[in-house]
Amino acid sequence: MTRTAFYSGSFDPVTHGHTDIIARAAMLVDRLVIGVGVHDAKKPMFSADERIAMLEAASVDIASETGTEIDIVTFDNLAVDAARENGATLIVRGLRDGTDLDYESQMAGMNGEMAPEIETIFLAAAPQVRHIAANLVRQIALMGGDVSRFVSPDVAGRLEAKVKSKRSG
Repeated sequence: MTRTAFYSGSFDPVTHGHTDIIARAAMLVDRLVIGVGVHDAKKPMFSADERIAMLEAASVDIASETGTEIDIVTFDNLAVDAARENGATLIVRGLRDGTDLDYESQMAGMNGEMAPEIETIFLAAAPQVRHIAANLVRQIALMGGDVSRFVSPDVAGRLEAKVKSKRSG
């Protein structure tokens, strides 16, 4: 039996915090599906295709090192429904702090009611990435700050290009 997990988020942009959770989740399962949330109400900095490209670049070495199949999909429905549609029996959630734990515990309870066959597991972010939040990375980039400690060189370059295009456009 293939153990499949679903890890969802906006990944706008992909940070070292995200890749920490991806790497550790990949060690626990045979297949990890990364779900990129696409919702009309949200206005992300990066398109879904750009976020997928960042995730592909960030996860290729993880897949190779762990032997885990990593698939990246978009979804515009409930994460629990997307998990079910992708054959997942686990939902992976990363935790940075107690606030995340409170919110994610409530969400896990709701998801458990809707899909009792899918279990939620929490992975605490590693101490060195616990403080990283994608929204703060975006703000730093938009204000001309150095984001290289929080994202890969690929993502840093994409952020720089995106900020330049916003300023010139």
